[in-house]
Amino acid sequence: MPRRSRLHIPHAHSRPGEAPDFSYLETSPAGAVARPDVNARVRDIGNLSIELVRVLDDDHRAVGPWHPHLDPSDLQVGLRHMLLTRVYDDRMQRSQRQGKVSFYMRSLGEEAVSVAQAMALRPGDMLFPSYRNQGLFITRGKPLVDMMCQLLSNTRDMCKGRQLPVMYHWTAGRIFSISGNLTTQFPQAVGWAMAAAIKGEDDIAATWIGEGSSAEADFHHAMLFASVYQAPVILNIVNNQWAISTFQGFAGGEQRSFAARGPGYGMAGVRVDGNDFLAVYAVTQWAAERARTGAGPTLIEHVTYRGAAHSTSDDPSRYRPKDDYEKWPLGDPVERLKNHLISLGEWSEERHAALVQELEEHVLESWKEAVQYGTLTDGPRLSRDLMFEDVFKEMPAHLRKQREQLRAEQGG
Repeated sequence: MPRRSRLHIPHAHSRPGEAPDFSYLETSPAGAVARPDVNARVRDIGNLSIELVRVLDDDHRAVGPWHPHLDPSDLQVGLRHMLLTRVYDDRMQRSQRQGKVSFYMRSLGEEAVSVAQAMALRPGDMLFPSYRNQGLFITRGKPLVDMMCQLLSNTRDMCKGRQLPVMYHWTAGRIFSISGNLTTQFPQAVGWAMAAAIKGEDDIAATWIGEGSSAEADFHHAMLFASVYQAPVILNIVNNQWAISTFQGFAGGEQRSFAARGPGYGMAGVRVDGNDFLAVYAVTQWAAERARTGAGPTLIEHVTYRGAAHSTSDDPSRYRPKDDYEKWPLGDPVERLKNHLISLGEWSEERHAALVQELEEHVLESWKEAVQYGTLTDGPRLSRDLMFEDVFKEMPAHLRKQREQLRAEQGG
């Protein structure tokens, strides 16, 4: 008799109390993946969506055709930005645990994705981030005080009290507002890129989502429009293996790589070691040039690992081994870049420790300044008048009346 079909349920390879198991992870040796011309046809570069672009080998050397040959000074800048992101994250996490911030999301283990990509892109390129891309703001120079004030929702809050913590925006820095609704930034980035192309501009768009968000309908809408209109956009999937408590297999990662969805839609797809600063930089540079020269969009899958909880509302020990990040085969992005610089003779453990101390002091001083503009418990506070602003170009009569009533009550 024929065997009955059975429903397949994806499962994590290791659970709490078990040894971490990453046997499912398929990698390529550092330097083994060829670097095609930026104008190569999608049908000829399908291997990029299956193999894994890597530059740093196990001896901390940069090897292979994707080596971007950055100056040591640029690598030191990248290391500084990643370290500052990590120190900032640690401080804000502690502040949340102390009741000074209501909510926070760290990017531990994913710092290279934001920092390397921000450095590889041009200042005029428009960025559409997710909620774990604080490194984009830090790399582009957003003062930490401004970011902290958003977390505190105080009188200097860039969002005027209208957004959840960590959902920053920065008009001057060309970084779009983060949305609490998953994946909305994907079609927004594609639409912006299409408009830039219509206007004949040279700037491109870049956007980020987690692998779990690729199961949302907005992902597919964005992919279709980007492919059909060859929009100058870089679409990033940060595959950190977990969508809150759900293993990446539930978003489709078991059958094919997430990058393989690119060729499926007729666009380039690249799978890159997301913990390799040099590889992320090189792939982003390649995709940006491809977009600027009219060769179309690129879908990049960053293979990385979420080293911390999904947010301060999450307890990862309930669904994965406690020491899993320590056993992640692709290592830690900060340590790998640090060791590469040391191997070049351009860094040392002593300089590294001194930099960490310097950045910790900078974060502490920024926090002391930020709380002067108000905290969750103490004033000064945002004006209630702000609720009437930024909605209508010209305020309707009924809102003007309500505002005057509010002011009269405040005055009384």
